[in-house]
Amino acid sequence: MKFSWRILVLWSLPALAIGFFVWQAVFAPTGIDAGNNAASTRMSYGRFLEYLDAGRVESVDLYEGGRTAIVEAVDPELDNRPQRLRVDLPGNAPELITRLRASNISFDSHPPRNDGAIWGILGNLLFPLLLIAGLFFLFRRSSNVPGGPGQAMNFGKSKARFQMEAKTGVMFDDVAGIEEAKEELQEVVTFLKKPERFTAVGARIPKGVLLVGPPGTGKTLLAKAIAGEAGVPFFSISGSEFVEMFVGVGASRVRDLFKKAKENAPCIIFIDEIDAVGRQRGAGIGGGNDEREQTLNQLLTEMDGFEGNTGIIIIAATNRPDVLDQALLRPGRFDRQVGVDAPDIKGRLEILNVHARNKKLADEISLEAIARRTPGFTGADLANLLNEAAILTARRRKEAMTMHEIDDAIDRVIAGMEGTPLVDSKSKRLIAYHEVGHAIVGTLVKDHDPVQKVTLIPRGQAQGLTWFTPSEDQSLVSKSQLMARIMGALGGRVAEEVIFGDAEVTTGAGNDLQQVTGMARQMVTRFGMSDLGPLSLETQQGEVFLGRDLMTRSEYSEEIAARIDAQVRSIVEHCYEETRRLIGENRMVMDRLVDLLIEKESIDGEEFRQIVAEYTEVPEKEQYVPQL
Repeated sequence: MKFSWRILVLWSLPALAIGFFVWQAVFAPTGIDAGNNAASTRMSYGRFLEYLDAGRVESVDLYEGGRTAIVEAVDPELDNRPQRLRVDLPGNAPELITRLRASNISFDSHPPRNDGAIWGILGNLLFPLLLIAGLFFLFRRSSNVPGGPGQAMNFGKSKARFQMEAKTGVMFDDVAGIEEAKEELQEVVTFLKKPERFTAVGARIPKGVLLVGPPGTGKTLLAKAIAGEAGVPFFSISGSEFVEMFVGVGASRVRDLFKKAKENAPCIIFIDEIDAVGRQRGAGIGGGNDEREQTLNQLLTEMDGFEGNTGIIIIAATNRPDVLDQALLRPGRFDRQVGVDAPDIKGRLEILNVHARNKKLADEISLEAIARRTPGFTGADLANLLNEAAILTARRRKEAMTMHEIDDAIDRVIAGMEGTPLVDSKSKRLIAYHEVGHAIVGTLVKDHDPVQKVTLIPRGQAQGLTWFTPSEDQSLVSKSQLMARIMGALGGRVAEEVIFGDAEVTTGAGNDLQQVTGMARQMVTRFGMSDLGPLSLETQQGEVFLGRDLMTRSEYSEEIAARIDAQVRSIVEHCYEETRRLIGENRMVMDRLVDLLIEKESIDGEEFRQIVAEYTEVPEKEQYVPQL
């Protein structure tokens, strides 16, 4: 733990004070000892009087108000050598002074020291002084902590990170796979660098650009690239940093942010996760006059109010554009909405080239093959994939990563960590038939995606897995493809029923049946692929937004609901029967594949298709060759 010198001083002050008091009480000399440390021998008062009568006393020093005396006397038994003796005098001996004078003996009286009052005053002052010093150091320390007591007057100040020349280390060359978004934002950078090119033809600078896309597609990375390319002052802040528990703080921070931006115009303001502050107003139960709405009102006013913000470009990022307030999305505030979607195969290859710059790759690795195997992966997913492969390479003590590490990394990213292999038992054979059922249906149905691998190695919650690789990046899916996917998902349950009987089916097909029901229901209610006709009866399912979706009414009658259920059931039953027929006709090849799978635990797609082709005709599937 790291301590500052202030804390060390603060804790040492009480220890020093206690030590000082102990030293004064124990070791500091008193009034008598200070002057006569050598008077260690004591003498009784009677013997002192005998010495006095015998003329052996040479001098007497009186201390403590006459209660103690230090006597200098000579003793014949010690060869008349002088010695200093301490005598405790009685309190009622006033005649002693008279006898000393009569004997012409030198004596002196030493008044007592009044140290008690001084130390009492210092003791009373010491604790308040220590308390004040401690509070001072704590106050100084807390003034450096965000939100601490020392910053009570700074709540309304903007927390935006400001860079006069943003050196983010990211340029447009470092952003790959989202070329359309880069072109849109390149115009913004050009306007900031050479505004005369646009103003000469009457063009107006866009006030705001909203980056919309799923998580991990590179929205924040694009903002960093804009900051690195533009060379203008750059403010960056998160939407959640505007909102505090204190009333008016968010609106005050918005005002302070735009005030600083106007002083440094032209500049860029980047607001990450703007949905934290820009959600629809009035969406709460019972009305909405909360702090977040006041912050949004101030943001709307600053972006497009009576005062113009010339030279200030606001870039915001969100993955929930559906919950943003409509006033925030209109032209004049966010003039452009730039979609940052998951990259296609060409974009994935470019992203892999960027992230593979600092990786040691074996000569056998083909980034094109990796890009083809990772449909739907975002830039963050691909970066994580190569990082996981590098970790596996280091763990296996290899000098460079191979396709084996890449394959394992893809499996780990998609399905989870590899588990302990199953022992040879009835359960393992049942799982093998289940996975081979998926794979053989996917191989024999023409419109299904080709099989990439079948494995019995557990990953995550799955005891076995069957991987299918889409032949292309599919933005449109046909009815025949949906039916083929339903059949492929039902292959596992049908195989269990055909091989082991209806009484031995397991819960392993639970997730498969959820996918089957979801696809069949979307075919009926969203895509118009049933006897109900081309009707869209349900909107796309998303997260419920309180105040808008909570009290939505049904979009169809109970009669239509019953017909929808009947159509869904009809589609699933038809696919189930077709799947059962395929598996029944190919029982022999299934038995051989299961035995091989139990022995090897994994079969790749090419070997699987070759074995199936020995027993039956395998439909030729369209192979997609991307233009890279």
